[in-house]
Amino acid sequence: MKEKSDINVLYVDDEIKNLESFKATFRRDFNVYTALSANDAETILETHDDIHVIVSDQRMPGKLGTEFLEEAVSNYPNQTGILLTAFGDDREVVEAEKKKFIYRAVEKPWNEELLKEYIEEGYDIYQKLAQRSLKK
Repeated sequence: MKEKSDINVLYVDDEIKNLESFKATFRRDFNVYTALSANDAETILETHDDIHVIVSDQRMPGKLGTEFLEEAVSNYPNQTGILLTAFGDDREVVEAEKKKFIYRAVEKPWNEELLKEYIEEGYDIYQKLAQRSLKK
């Protein structure tokens, strides 16, 4: 089991109640950062170089979660993306999984234990990628 202080998670959702729920659910397990939009999330990523796992809603105004995660992975290749969606077979979601922009797609409403497990797995992946980057 990882220590809370080891795992930094950014959760992106355009609904404030979802942000509050996520933070209340996972604040004891992880350091949780929240953003109301992809633009707000990009600002957090620019100022916090220690975000390990990004959890993003798919349907947001301005930018889809898959678009945001594709850009985030391009700019910060060690981070792991998890997408929350009500539409698991959505074309954009399937394409993002194929292209490895997201580690997992999780259908809403999310299961707390399963999502926690995916975040911890995402952190493990982050660590492996970061070690590979150091060796290059």
